[in-house]
Amino acid sequence: MLYSGLTPAAKRAQLRTDLAGGGLLRFPGAFNPLSAKLIQAKGFEGVYISGAVLAADLGLPDIGLTTLTEVAGRSQQISRMTDLPTLVDADTGFGEPMNVARTVQTLEDAGVAGLHIEDQVNPKRCGHLDGKQVVDTDTALKRIRAAVDARRDPNLLVMARTDIRAGDGLAAAIDRAKALVDAGADAIFPEAMGTLAEFEAIRAAVDVPILANMTEFGKSELFRVDQLADVGINLVIFPVSLLRLAMGAAEQGLDTILAEGSLTSRLPAMQTRAELYRLLDYEAYNRFDSGIFNFTLSGHDG
Repeated sequence: MLYSGLTPAAKRAQLRTDLAGGGLLRFPGAFNPLSAKLIQAKGFEGVYISGAVLAADLGLPDIGLTTLTEVAGRSQQISRMTDLPTLVDADTGFGEPMNVARTVQTLEDAGVAGLHIEDQVNPKRCGHLDGKQVVDTDTALKRIRAAVDARRDPNLLVMARTDIRAGDGLAAAIDRAKALVDAGADAIFPEAMGTLAEFEAIRAAVDVPILANMTEFGKSELFRVDQLADVGINLVIFPVSLLRLAMGAAEQGLDTILAEGSLTSRLPAMQTRAELYRLLDYEAYNRFDSGIFNFTLSGHDG
């Protein structure tokens, strides 16, 4: 009932344990707190909080327009609603190294289990768009050092994302990944890899967990989780997938109203009231109410 029964510290420790286990962790992207509950109910290992989804939810493109306050607020809403660890997209850290430090502590307070900081020029753009620019190595390393130094819980996962592959090639991505690990990154997110072989090359270059981004309509082929596991990937995200599915269904529903005048034909595709109530755990709230309000008044003071 209400929020997660696990503390943020417990979820961070669990993520560290899960990553040390060597298997592949699946983190679908939650577009709101309710979808995070669904991800947990379906048995996934974690929840991803996408910057692109947050921007889209606000009606904005993913070009660095969102603020730390907006990201932290949504991160708290999602993280407190699930027992699963959450990993959040912290973009470039929202400024210079001191801003990165504040970003880390603010997101730590929001209850996330991990975050990733990228090496794009600020303001950034979606990692699967053309025309990305990355900062020099020194600037990228300062961001990660600031993030690592700022965290108060040593189990908070500080992941470094590099977008250098798109402009400078795989060799540059390998060099950047190694440098980021040396700077203290707990994990590496190599964005927009083209092939499984490229993921495998990054895997061979560093000894920390590697994340694969399986976003639809992007630069990477949509590899299966077993294919990614076979080349040593430790964590896979599906950042915008649930939002895309939901918006696709919403568009079809609106078209059906226009064409048919009602949504009767779409009922089989909808989550039922009973399914929603189970996901919300209505029964627990009913038990709580009856336990608090099952008294009667005597009718007189006494």
